[in-house]
Amino acid sequence: MEWKTIKVHFKDPICFIQFNRPEAKNAINEILIKECTQVMRICEERCSIVIFEGSKDVFCFGADLQEVDVNQSSDQSYRPDVLYDLWLKMASGPFITISHVRGNVNAGGVGFVAASDIVIADETAVFSLSELLFGLYPAMVLPFLTRKIGYQRANYLTLKTNGINVKQAHSWGLVDAFQPNSNLLLKQHLTRLTKLPKSAVIHYKNYMAELNDTLIKSKNSAVSANRQIFTDKDNLSRIYQFVENGVLPWED
Repeated sequence: MEWKTIKVHFKDPICFIQFNRPEAKNAINEILIKECTQVMRICEERCSIVIFEGSKDVFCFGADLQEVDVNQSSDQSYRPDVLYDLWLKMASGPFITISHVRGNVNAGGVGFVAASDIVIADETAVFSLSELLFGLYPAMVLPFLTRKIGYQRANYLTLKTNGINVKQAHSWGLVDAFQPNSNLLLKQHLTRLTKLPKSAVIHYKNYMAELNDTLIKSKNSAVSANRQIFTDKDNLSRIYQFVENGVLPWED
């Protein structure tokens, strides 16, 4: 298949998904969500490991503000639940999900990281949630992030708005392992992970989802909050000024 926003490579039992929107810092748009979802459906039967990657400089920089409908002309087609379901599939689906992170990760990009079973990074990785600067907040990310690092750390990262380095992210549990050569580190992990039978992975992931069902319970609240955020006129005005005129919310 030909993909517009991602690159996909299968090396059974592994699927590599690489975000491929360099012109937009690998930002999330509707097509990227759709394509990732399609690949994940293929992986349900075919793969036991799914790896998400970006470029060496940017993993994923969050929602593509260029595609936000500031005029609310297509509100009915806006489906934040599709992105939540993608992350939910990463967290609880019948495969091991790995985020291989290099460079900047912001906003919704942190959602991909927080939804992963394992996070591997190099020393350039920086993680941030910048939404509050625009009057937004990471409603969809927070259920996954809170599960990963705890309430107060997720709260702090949201309010801080600028990034934390990989060392701090590792100490918080957002990153599981890091070193300068993250490609080598990833290969070392795959040496063991590829030996796990898919049937065992399925049973284990199902069991873990039963032990902690907060992601499922949080879906309606997260999606509802996201819809409210992106229909607020003040928020849309700030996004418009930034996209059209390059004016940041705190600038005159």
